Amino acid sequence: MGSHESHTMLTDEWLTPPEIIKALGPFDLDPCSPITRPWDTALKHYSILDMGLLQPWEGRVWMNPPYGQETGRWMERLAAHSNGIALIFARTETEMFRRFVWEKADAVFFFYGRLSFYRVDGTQGKTNSGAPSCLVAYGEDNIKAIEASGLKGYLVRLQRAPHE
Repeated sequence: MGSHESHTMLTDEWLTPPEIIKALGPFDLDPCSPITRPWDTALKHYSILDMGLLQPWEGRVWMNPPYGQETGRWMERLAAHSNGIALIFARTETEMFRRFVWEKADAVFFFYGRLSFYRVDGTQGKTNSGAPSCLVAYGEDNIKAIEASGLKGYLVRLQRAPHE
């Protein structure tokens, strides 16, 4: 889980840089954890074997969801849970971003530069992610965690227009 698909990188499992987890944590649940991980991202982990979308979610959630067609399903669940932070590509023009970030999230943090993700053996990838990344916050406590994190980037608090 937490995958970034790349035909040139020969893997689809890419892990969150540990300094991001350390700066934002602790988290109660990671529903998208890899089966084998070199560091914990939360107190409780669901891997692909546990089918995290179908499990109960409690507490503060960390989520680096599978990237691609499945991202929207995970973002929909986190938006409904309304307590957590997701790490996704900053593809602000997509339907998924509109529905579950612009219309549901409380804030978005845009990283300066591109992140370099890690392999499940704990080694850092040789290239960056190939796209800009962002953190999507649901809940005021998660906004405060981003503000206090020291991560380099720009936080945008979202205000949704009332529906007509």
